[in-house]
Amino acid sequence: MYIHINSHFAIGVIIASLFNPLFNFDLLEFLLIVFASFLNDFDVFFSKYAKDHNHRNLITHSIIPSIVLIILGIVFYWPALFISGFAYFIHIVVDTFDWGTNFFYFPQRTFGLRLLIKNEEENLSEHLSQYNNPESFFDFKYYNNKISLAVEVILFVVMIITIIFFALEFMFIIFFYFLGLYFHLARHFRLKKIEKEKENQE
Repeated sequence: MYIHINSHFAIGVIIASLFNPLFNFDLLEFLLIVFASFLNDFDVFFSKYAKDHNHRNLITHSIIPSIVLIILGIVFYWPALFISGFAYFIHIVVDTFDWGTNFFYFPQRTFGLRLLIKNEEENLSEHLSQYNNPESFFDFKYYNNKISLAVEVILFVVMIITIIFFALEFMFIIFFYFLGLYFHLARHFRLKKIEKEKENQE
């Protein structure tokens, strides 16, 4: 299972919506929870500082930030911050299923089931060399995986249902889901075009 940023966003909306009747979040609090569910994926811009240039080896892709948020939420008695930490933690757990992540950080080891790369992990460089752009390997693995696509659809449906029933006043933020979806689809078709050009050259 490989989760795109729009699906992490959906998980954040689901979590925030489910807790909304209990805590009656204002807009800032609701957005805080949603953003906490996907914000750490922007650490990709700092990949050059990570082990093996893999952004998932950064501390932002460990459980440490989520623990900090949860503790701060308890100390300041701010439910939204506590739940933001929980949403962050869920992101890290979910990431263990596809390529894995540096869950505990300090061992500097990738942890998780790594379902999308388990068969190719030993000869990964060989598999990557088959593509014009190495990103294509990871992208195509996702879009060729029916379970991943099904999970994405299910998360979208559950997101819509939960926000309608529990947080209808925040319905407008669904717009940002489609921005994330557009980003991934645009990249997918760009990579397909790149690989198609390589095939034509051969």
